[in-house]
Amino acid sequence: MLELVNISFSAGGENGEKEIIKDISLSIDDGFTVITGPNGGGKSTLAKIISGINRPTAGKILLDGEDITNLSVTDRAKKGISFAFQQPVRFKGITVHDLISLASGKEISINEACDYLSQVGLCARDYINREVNASLSGGELKRIEIATVLARGTKVSLFDEPEAGIDLWSFNNLINVFEKMRSSLGGSIIIISHQERILNIADRIIVVSDGKIKDDGTRDKILPELLDTAASACRVLTDSIKEAKK
Repeated sequence: MLELVNISFSAGGENGEKEIIKDISLSIDDGFTVITGPNGGGKSTLAKIISGINRPTAGKILLDGEDITNLSVTDRAKKGISFAFQQPVRFKGITVHDLISLASGKEISINEACDYLSQVGLCARDYINREVNASLSGGELKRIEIATVLARGTKVSLFDEPEAGIDLWSFNNLINVFEKMRSSLGGSIIIISHQERILNIADRIIVVSDGKIKDDGTRDKILPELLDTAASACRVLTDSIKEAKK
């Protein structure tokens, strides 16, 4: 279980310190959790705090009861936390096979690496020996990154807006991959997203806005409320446009 206890985070700017995360406490069990909310509300910052990229200004983080607040990204990875970036990192000189082997923490065969690639919808023979560099598209990189998460098989798999920058076909494939992960990977799968189709396969939805948890519950409870709010906002915008044209 992942636990955040009274987590706050502030960062400096032109106008001084700004509180981005404001005293958030929550527990995340095994299952598929989506953290959503408006842009700038603190979702990605929260993901970086969980992964260890950012250190909280206050509060603590527990993994299976162990305090990991002061552990580095590397040490958290060893404890069982995987993090997939919004924009995957490119590694010149490293092949896809090398990357999957590094992620798994052991030397794995070509066949094993190909199996992970197949699980994310890539034709293994076309990718296994390619470099993880600029020749790969955003969608390809996203799926390769997910393959590395599958290879690790960690307690907590965290994805920051995995749909960002990929085409419609890749997004459709991405949904299929997450649906398979939900049933096969186990542990806690946490996705930062505001895409309805990703929200629609969640077990639990947590809404973060203005650095706080605004709502938290099952998909059946939270999603209709979010859709209703979005529909209301669209109606207000449409009415304003019509009024302006008069």
